[in-house]
Amino acid sequence: MIDRFLISNIENRLNKGKIIVLVGPRQVGKTTLVNTLLKGTPFLFLDGDDSVVVETLSNANTETLKNIIGDYKYVFIDEVQRIPNIGLKLKIIVDQIKDVQVIVSGSSAFDINHVTQEPLTGRKFEYHLYPVSWNEFEKNVGYIKAQQQLELRLLYGMYPDVINNLGNEYEILKNLVSSYLYKDILSLAGIRKSEVLEKILQALAFQVGSEVSYNEIAQLVGVDKNTVSNYIDLLEKSFVIFRLNSFSRNHRNEIKANKKIYFYDNGVRNMLIGNFNFLEFRQDKGALWENFLISERMKLLSYENRNAKPYFWRTTQQQEVDYIEVVADDVNAFEIKWKVKKAKLPKPFSDTYTGSFTIVTADNFREFLKV
Repeated sequence: MIDRFLISNIENRLNKGKIIVLVGPRQVGKTTLVNTLLKGTPFLFLDGDDSVVVETLSNANTETLKNIIGDYKYVFIDEVQRIPNIGLKLKIIVDQIKDVQVIVSGSSAFDINHVTQEPLTGRKFEYHLYPVSWNEFEKNVGYIKAQQQLELRLLYGMYPDVINNLGNEYEILKNLVSSYLYKDILSLAGIRKSEVLEKILQALAFQVGSEVSYNEIAQLVGVDKNTVSNYIDLLEKSFVIFRLNSFSRNHRNEIKANKKIYFYDNGVRNMLIGNFNFLEFRQDKGALWENFLISERMKLLSYENRNAKPYFWRTTQQQEVDYIEVVADDVNAFEIKWKVKKAKLPKPFSDTYTGSFTIVTADNFREFLKV
């Protein structure tokens, strides 16, 4: 089992009189994390996928909740977003049932916030769990083995089951994409047109690392721009993709409104386009490397709660910086290259902004990920 960094963070927040909310896509290890966190401690487990649990909790009053919890001091509710009125029930537990630590988890940020946001204002600590980070992976398998598997991780990604089942990666990813990306997300959003979601996902997968035009995707898929925007918003809130906005302080020729879209996991991206060829046979090696590093950096910023805002930068003359982080007045720039070690900042950027400049390659990427 791979140790997760969030465990120590959450441990320090237990028994503070607030709900622990753990959000992240299916199959990233939320249940395993909570079981590890509460190992050796009796706790009540309630499954939001169980219809009896859903009906009982959604209709429960204060006395019923007290009877359900009984003498347990810890309660874990999984897939909490599937339970109607759960936000109000959790508020009752926090306010009326003392000395009980409740932990809830779910796979959709949109639905969890929808059912818990208002009732739990000031009553929760929220954490996001992602596929295994490179830091977690290397600390589990060691430096040499991690380096030996770098190409595999670029191809098959960082989901725990994928890492733990070498040789069966394709089958695991195929099941993950078909069951979660299509069935679960469609069900959560009440969407019936699976072919539209599939086409949008494939279009995004082919364009990873490039600027995305909603209009172009709409024309490609055969829907309107608003539909594309709504699907992309849903995919982001379901932790499949994330957006990187262009950075501008309104200087001449800077692109202001464009965005790039990346996948939280390389394996999911490669499954969507049906390509697991080794790097030496791929035309998209640079895009894979960029997606991997930027998604890993997003995990790092989230887990360490850093006050850094991520962007990319480009001008109308096609001068570009792959990735930047804005920290206070500093604009720190990063060029992401698989092997090339020489690069320089575009002059309009270096003349305008102060901050560091780093070329991130396969030789020094551990520094970028702070291993």
